[in-house]
Amino acid sequence: MKIMAIDYGDAHTGIAISDFTETLAGYSTVINSRKAEVVVQEIRRIIAEHGVEELVLGYPKNMDGTLGPRAEKAAAFAQVLRQETSLSVTLWDERRTTIDAHNILMGNGQNAKKRKKTVDAVAAALMLEGYLTRRKLERER
Repeated sequence: MKIMAIDYGDAHTGIAISDFTETLAGYSTVINSRKAEVVVQEIRRIIAEHGVEELVLGYPKNMDGTLGPRAEKAAAFAQVLRQETSLSVTLWDERRTTIDAHNILMGNGQNAKKRKKTVDAVAAALMLEGYLTRRKLERER
């Protein structure tokens, strides 16, 4: 089954999709739009194109674990995705993924301008890998 991770942002939304074995993030991209309806339309197109069967949406909790306005926005977007795609949506704690993504890209020599174009896709891939790892560990129990 293919699983899509979504790092929903104000202007850029990172997308990562697993391979069929649910082991690796095999595809990633960024949707550049501030309009939620455009983001949903693009997500629906990518779902159809790649045969995605499950969604994982970044849930930006505060560092102390509390929920703020960004988490509330993500929860509301999850409801929209459930209605628009008929797929299950898992909210996934995304603390530190963007920071880690910046560090990975900087470590690979990308300057700030280049990082800005891809950081959201890398953050989505990190979320997806965390989610896939948890699923694998749960199956092994």
